[in-house]
Order: sequence, then structure tokens, then C-alpha cells
Amino acid sequence: MKPRTEALLRLLAVQASYTYERMAGIGVGHAAAPLLRDVFATRSVRERREAVARSADFFNSHPYLAGVAVGAEVKAEQDGVPGPVISRLRTALSGPLGALGDQLIWAGWVPALIGIGLIAAPWAGLWAIVGIVLVHNVLRLWLTAWGLDLGLREGLRVGGALQRSWLPRGAVEAQRVAAFAVGAALPVVAWQVLQHASRGEVGATVGVALVGVVLSVVPRTRVRVSGLRFGLLLVGVALLALGGLR
Repeated sequence: MKPRTEALLRLLAVQASYTYERMAGIGVGHAAAPLLRDVFATRSVRERREAVARSADFFNSHPYLAGVAVGAEVKAEQDGVPGPVISRLRTALSGPLGALGDQLIWAGWVPALIGIGLIAAPWAGLWAIVGIVLVHNVLRLWLTAWGLDLGLREGLRVGGALQRSWLPRGAVEAQRVAAFAVGAALPVVAWQVLQHASRGEVGATVGVALVGVVLSVVPRTRVRVSGLRFGLLLVGVALLALGGLR
């Protein structure tokens, strides 16, 4: 198996090695190992061990974008960049990759896919769930491969390359798509849930909606949560209320 392919497959499981001390560091080091083995094939064992140890140091970022850091670190090692500089590069990448990943994925394509699944479920049934799970995993594989290749190409210049790439703009657009998808799904969900509901169930749903409106409008009751997440929370509470009344 080629080192890049092996690293890519390992990146898909980076969340399996989270620890309190190093967060995703061990998973990142495990993913970088095949590439580092290839880079240090003609160098001393001591240099290779030091590089492997650096790659497994503390790293806390979005797991889907960890490939950017892996690729950049391996490229820097290949270019002979001093170890302390590589460690600072990893630290500098943690925050931006975490923020962009949260915006693109957790606040973007995940709720967007959920909204699309809810819209399609009344007609597609179980296939709607299968479809959104499949699309999610295809997107993750593509994003991981893109990030790994970007890091391997840019090395220390990866920060500027990220800013010039589609990622910052894509994160914003993904959140807009998510808001639209969830907004479009709400009437579909309401129609399905309330179509055969009793008066008590309708009353419970309306009550949850009214509480949500109050919490959204009254300044003193606002919480530091995005509108999209708050809306999904209300949908979940309403479904729980209906389930308890059945």
C-alpha cells in the first residue's frame, strides 16, 4: 500500500485514539507514520524517531481536517525544517482548523444533510437515512484527502494556502444551506407528526414552540447557542413530548 493511501485510511480513524493528555495527537502521529517512514528512509534512526515523537504530540483540532496538519508536518520534515518550528506549526494550525471544521461540518453539512433527510423521509423512508449517511462519508473522505494533499504540497505555507482556498467561503455557504434545509424540513416534520396527532399532542407541540419563541425574543433568556442548533433542539424536545404522550 502506498504511504499516502495508508495515511489517508488512518486519518479516517483518527477519532478512535483521543486521549485527555494529547487529544488527537496519537491519531495524527499514527496517520503520519507511513509518510514519515518514507521521508526518513535514507536518514538516521534517531532523526526518524524524533519526527515520529513530534507527530504524536498534543494536537486538538477538527478530526476531518487533521490531514492538513499531517501533510504540512510531513512536508516540513522532508524540507529539513527544524523540529521546534514544526511543533509551532502544529500549534498554530489547531485553532483555525478547529474553527473552520466546526463551521463547515458541525454547523454546515451535518445539519444540512439532516434537513434533507427529514424532507425526503416521508417518501424515501429508510433510503433517506442510508443516502445521507453515504453522502456524509463520501464528503469526509474527499475532504480528508484534499486536506492531506494541501498540506503535503504547501508545508509551512499551508496557513496562507488555507486562507486562499475555498474552505473559509465554503464554511459560510454550508451554514446557509443548513439553515435553508432545516427551515424547509420543519413544515414537513410538523405535517408528518401532527397529521394523526391527538389534541394533547398538538397542544404539547405548540407549547414547545411558544417556549422557543419566548427564549429567542426575550434578551434575558437568550443563550450562547446558534439559531440553527436551538431550532434543532426544539424539534427534538417536541418529538420527545409527543413520544411521551403516545
